[in-house]
Amino acid sequence: MIDHEKSNHVRATFLEAARSARNVLDDGRIAELWDGPSALAEFSLRGLAGHLVRGVTSVEDYLNNPLPSEAPITAAEYYVAAVDTQDIFSPLHAGVRQRGEDMARVGHSQLLQNLGAAIDRLTHRLPEEPVDRVMRVFRDLVTTLDGYLETRIVELVVHMDDLAISIGKIDIKLPEVPLSSAIATLIDVGRHRHGDLAVLRALSRRERDEIQALRIF
Repeated sequence: MIDHEKSNHVRATFLEAARSARNVLDDGRIAELWDGPSALAEFSLRGLAGHLVRGVTSVEDYLNNPLPSEAPITAAEYYVAAVDTQDIFSPLHAGVRQRGEDMARVGHSQLLQNLGAAIDRLTHRLPEEPVDRVMRVFRDLVTTLDGYLETRIVELVVHMDDLAISIGKIDIKLPEVPLSSAIATLIDVGRHRHGDLAVLRALSRRERDEIQALRIF
C-alpha cells in the first residue's frame, strides 16, 4: 500500500534540507576560501560546494530521464550498490570529486543562485509527481523518487557539516527532521551491509563492534 503521508513527509524533509544547505552555502567564508582545501581529503572547498549542490540538482536531472521498467530498490540498497568502495582514489570517488568541480566552475555566487533556482523548481514539481514515481539514477540504479530523496537528505546533511567544518564552524546546527532522517537511513545501510546483530553490537557493545558496523562511508 502506498503511504501518501510518508511520501509528503519525505518530500518536505528533502526541501527543508535543501533550503538549509543553501543557507550554509551562503557564507562569505566559503567565497573567501573557495579555491582552498576542504575538510575532506582530495576535495577542494569549491568541489565540495559543487557536490553539495548536486545533491539537489541531480533530482531534477534524474526526473527528466525516461521512466524505467525495473522494480525499484530502497535508499539503503542504493547506497550498498552505488558506493561499493571506500578507496577515495578509485574511479568512483574521483568521478564524484570531478563532478563537484564541474558544478562549481560558475563560481560561488552563481552556484548559490543555481541552487536557489533548483529548489524553487522542485518546490513546485515534487508535489505534482506521483507517489509511486520511479526513476533511473546514479550507476543506472532504479529507485522510487522518495527513496532517492532519502539518499539526497543524507548527502545534504552530511555535506552541510563538511562545509561548515571546512570554514571553521564546528558547532553547526543541522535541521532536526532531515538530520533524523539521515541517521535512520545510514543505520539502515549498516543493517544491509553488516546485518542487524552487528549494528546492535555497534550501538550497544563497542567492545564487540569488531567491523565498525556503523561506519558507512
